[in-house]
Amino acid sequence: MKKIFLIALLFVTLGTMAQTTINNYKVVLVPSKFEFLKDADQYSMNSLTKTLLEQKGFTVYIDGSDVPADIAADKCQALKADVTLRKGFLATNLTLTLKDCQGAVLYKSREGKSREKEWAVAYQDALRDAFKSFDTTQYAYNGNTPTRAVPAAAATVTPVTTTPALPAVTPAVAAAVTSDAGTLYAQATATGFQLIDTKPAKVMTLFKTSAPDTFLGEKGTIHGIVFKKGADWTFEYYQDGTLVAEKLVIKF
Repeated sequence: MKKIFLIALLFVTLGTMAQTTINNYKVVLVPSKFEFLKDADQYSMNSLTKTLLEQKGFTVYIDGSDVPADIAADKCQALKADVTLRKGFLATNLTLTLKDCQGAVLYKSREGKSREKEWAVAYQDALRDAFKSFDTTQYAYNGNTPTRAVPAAAATVTPVTTTPALPAVTPAVAAAVTSDAGTLYAQATATGFQLIDTKPAKVMTLFKTSAPDTFLGEKGTIHGIVFKKGADWTFEYYQDGTLVAEKLVIKF
């Protein structure tokens, strides 16, 4: 009896954690096309997913079309919806998942089923059935700002900001290059700043450190440090074994 109670408690705890996590998000991005379909919004599946999520209280956008500039610049503010198909002999089986910007699944619905033979009806019925999972989830946005962990690759750069050995590699620095992005504008995030250009599009992400005017920098797959020396900002990172210094123009 005690074992049964502990198992039940574990499931309740896990359910509460998932609910609390998705409650940190107000916005959900729905792709224009799901992988199991051939065309964008085929059988109105993407539009229906958007509508059903809105009925649950989310603010929903079709990714790549009507997304606001601030969300497009930092998609870590939003969850990403996906619908997957499991092939069955006599039934259509669909599952909804909600993932954060790093691909972690924060919510997974039950498997919705339909035995209808017409594809359009079967897909939509199965999707509506999957959404019945929300009947027990009780989603409600709590007003918190979504946070994400500093990527491990970026975290490994931290010793560069504190180790006294850093000046020893200074002679290997390549010729500093001027950023092609031009002036970058800093927008505050929970962990630091995101730098956007005039399009606007996100160019870099800055993560706070314990040192003032020193950040961990993430630019695509490149990780390094961003620091201020005098009136100038510099992004330093290693490329093919060489330390590169890239000048930045940042407006905070």
